[in-house]
Amino acid sequence: MPSALKQNRTVRCSCGSVELETTGAPILGAACYCADCQEAGRQIEQLPNAPRVLDPDGGTDFLLYRKDRVKYIKGAELLLDHKLKEASATRRVVARCCNSALFLDFQKGHWLSVCRTRFSGDAPPLQMRIQTKSRPQTASDPGDVPSYAGYPPKFMLKLLASRIAMLFGP
Repeated sequence: MPSALKQNRTVRCSCGSVELETTGAPILGAACYCADCQEAGRQIEQLPNAPRVLDPDGGTDFLLYRKDRVKYIKGAELLLDHKLKEASATRRVVARCCNSALFLDFQKGHWLSVCRTRFSGDAPPLQMRIQTKSRPQTASDPGDVPSYAGYPPKFMLKLLASRIAMLFGP
């Protein structure tokens, strides 16, 4: 079995009451600047004692994992869905014990976008910044990874490749 599939990482809320475990390497690491991620981040940050969701430049750092590679270890009953609109296919999941944002679930997709700041220890690095056309005008691009105004082909290809891989095993 390749070492990337053996690697497990723990995701925790800030008080430690909720834990998830990811298996293997993420599909990719991306900071999202779309208007929805920024608005949801602001709303979640306004909850009592909520830790930061947004980076100082307005982005939210995520590690994308296939849904079949994320499991709940403890505290699943403490999870609360947050949606910007009731009919939205996107839900952000918060640990209601401490109002920590844990992940974004595009419910029509095969992946979860797990908040990079919630990983214990060293989290894999960012690989790109997406939807930067919506980045606040006062923010500058740090230039550490490629930035894209929308969803670049590389992003879409990685999602497609991960979906195909799900059809053929772990």
